[in-house]
Amino acid sequence: MTNGAKIGVALHSLIPVRSEFSECAEMVTQMLFMQTCDVLEELPRWVKVCLHDDSQMGFVDKKMLTIFDQVPYNKEQWLPKVAFPMAYALSLGNQQTIPLTAGTCLPNYQNGQFYIENARFQIDPQFVITKPLCLTLENLQQTTRFFLNTPYLWGGKSALGIDCSGFTQIILSLFGIKLPRNASQQVACGKPVDLKNAQAGDLAFFGDSKINHVGILLSSNTIIHASGRVKIEKIDSNGIIALGTNQYTHHLNCVKRLI
Repeated sequence: MTNGAKIGVALHSLIPVRSEFSECAEMVTQMLFMQTCDVLEELPRWVKVCLHDDSQMGFVDKKMLTIFDQVPYNKEQWLPKVAFPMAYALSLGNQQTIPLTAGTCLPNYQNGQFYIENARFQIDPQFVITKPLCLTLENLQQTTRFFLNTPYLWGGKSALGIDCSGFTQIILSLFGIKLPRNASQQVACGKPVDLKNAQAGDLAFFGDSKINHVGILLSSNTIIHASGRVKIEKIDSNGIIALGTNQYTHHLNCVKRLI
């Protein structure tokens, strides 16, 4: 973060964050609705940003970002979140609906309404959690089952397309756990555990010299992860065993416990 930087806020459902200032550039992540960032540099059509949640840097289309002089809510506080893959909020200003994805923060939330500045919205409370979930197998199964068969999308963070580390980041945010954006960064979190002692919510990392994949363990022999699509597969000390072929697809590097 830089001192005196302008603050960008996403007021669209999802905003692509790209590696370069071009629509053709790699999408490195997505900003969710109400997510904030520092504006590091302004170009004619693009802005270079640093996301507050995970310090991911990249470029976003300037017209998709709303600029404030300061963060319009307390970004250090855990905020109520959308807990289902898709929900809809109603703008009380223009009566238009906005689709919201899981993990979206709802600042100043109370009784189905939330707001920043003069922008007020309404959402069905059944789609919202007002405090972090307890990390149990039952809660993991409930929160992840709606993501099953979500297609893999590099840089994606929604139920319409998600990558492996975006999946772990979004799901664990519902349990009050903040993770960096990429698997190679997430592996530095938590403490090592043996796979045989693993429990629901532990992260399994894959790759030899470089970490290139991550998934969430449901047990010591079952993992849910995004590879081609979000799916549940078997795992042993060698790695992930593919459904149907029983072939190894990812070599296990380590297992980490976050709490």
